[in-house]
Amino acid sequence: MTPDTELTPVDQGQLQARTIRPIAASAIYGIAFDGDILLAVDPRNGYLLQIDPFTNNTTIINPHNWDDFIGATGLAIADDTLWFTTRENVYFCPISRQGTTISLTYPAQLFTRLNYPVNGVAVQEGAVYVTCQKSGDIYIFNRENGKEITRLYAPGIGTQNITVKGEQLWLSDPLEQTIFCLDRATGKEIFSVLTPFESPTGLAFHRCQKTGKETLYVAYTYSEPYIRDNPNAEPNYELQYRDRTFIHPLYFRLDTEKKYALSNGYLIEVSYVEELEPLDPFLLPNVEWRIALPAETDRQKVRKVEAIGLPFTEEVQEGQRVAVFKFDQLTNNARYVFGWKAILEVWSIKYQIKPRECENIPELSPEYQARYLIDNDDLAMDTEIIRRAAEEAIGRETNLLRKMYSIRNYVYDRLSYGIKPHIDSPDIALKRGVGSCGEYLGVLLALSRLNGIACRTVGRYKCPAHPLMKNLPLQPDYNHVWMEFYIPGFGWLPMESNPDDINEGGPYPTRFFMGLAWYHAEMAKDVPFERLLSNGSPVNKEQVSIGELAINHVQFTILEELDPNQ
Repeated sequence: MTPDTELTPVDQGQLQARTIRPIAASAIYGIAFDGDILLAVDPRNGYLLQIDPFTNNTTIINPHNWDDFIGATGLAIADDTLWFTTRENVYFCPISRQGTTISLTYPAQLFTRLNYPVNGVAVQEGAVYVTCQKSGDIYIFNRENGKEITRLYAPGIGTQNITVKGEQLWLSDPLEQTIFCLDRATGKEIFSVLTPFESPTGLAFHRCQKTGKETLYVAYTYSEPYIRDNPNAEPNYELQYRDRTFIHPLYFRLDTEKKYALSNGYLIEVSYVEELEPLDPFLLPNVEWRIALPAETDRQKVRKVEAIGLPFTEEVQEGQRVAVFKFDQLTNNARYVFGWKAILEVWSIKYQIKPRECENIPELSPEYQARYLIDNDDLAMDTEIIRRAAEEAIGRETNLLRKMYSIRNYVYDRLSYGIKPHIDSPDIALKRGVGSCGEYLGVLLALSRLNGIACRTVGRYKCPAHPLMKNLPLQPDYNHVWMEFYIPGFGWLPMESNPDDINEGGPYPTRFFMGLAWYHAEMAKDVPFERLLSNGSPVNKEQVSIGELAINHVQFTILEELDPNQ
């Protein structure tokens, strides 16, 4: 059953994995389950909603007191009491149940008031947990007298919501696109997982009454661009934005041995095809057109690969599968369509490695030093601006993981994102202060290698991040590259080139530091993504470039959602 399949009455009593779409809600933040009843708060409208998760049937249970919930973001149910947060205040209100209907007993009572706006609330036993983005803390209060017991550090940088499960605290962070799991007593981070959609704004666990299985549901709220047909405008099509909010199950699996966590995956079909259509006359004899195939990684599995248009032979180069298309001769009069199609399992991944684990790591092997610490891609590592930046970026830091994190933040502080027709070397990009993903990557590679951190370019495309749009062809707007850095004793870890640079001057999210979302398609590691050989020798760009010979066609189709536990 797919997540969007509607449930018939015979399914009642066992909530299947599905996307829950509350009717008339413009934004969903705090959510809470009371058995099979789902409550959610819409802070824009002030609605406290009761939602039937089997049918999406929605009821406003505060029709005359909606203004009490304007701005409310946190929600929790404990025993016969509903808790919610709004502005700087935490309130509680008795509830009563009549069958499957919940009603409130007014007025709501003030539990505590903070100096800053509060975001989420959770209640278990005698403790009340409150999150506050402004202070960066999780406040713990005594439920009986409202006195503060202690505070815990809250990871992440966004407006976090919170729920409790046993001895664990779970936090959602919309800017980090992440769910954090913490130890309830100490606040120590146990692990974190990426969410399949942007902007997670609330979370709650549901326990199936029949099986006892618990599923984590996450609320999402964001604005979606769309093309509106406006008959009163000329032209009649115009760009508009609309609210999108829904609740979706989050699947995850922690691999403690390999130190990573996988979350919601997707089965996708991806195709890469070249259409030979030269711009100028040319003649190339005995041609090999080499295109890298998708890689096998911790988060990406290849189920099937097949040729499109023309057959290819497969070679393995530096551990990377490569499709080789052979032509006796290519001229400007030839017309071909050729490439490959693959069925992939892709997952979101977040590695769970801490700086203290990198204190006594082995030395980088001579082979890796010779291969991954050199300037082999026009990185301008011998220029004064790059060498000075490499020193400034790490200061006196000696821990490899902290060095890498400091380099990332240094580059984010000095570059803003922008696309140009071509990629400049890192020294020029750093002087200019604006760069594409490739230019971000060049600066990151140069500074990392000068500081003794082995790193390499990976990529090549991102599937359009619309996981609810299944079985529809999706085309990415651009290609994309990111990097991997190497920790001896652990292996290669991913790091995005620029998407985490979302706030001018920081703070920057860490969602893609040692993490990748499901929509990253890994197609080339340690080898060029695409090469052209004639008579066994590489064809240089001055002679003829692939971009002048052919038009590439890239397409993704999301087939189904995957649970890493199955």
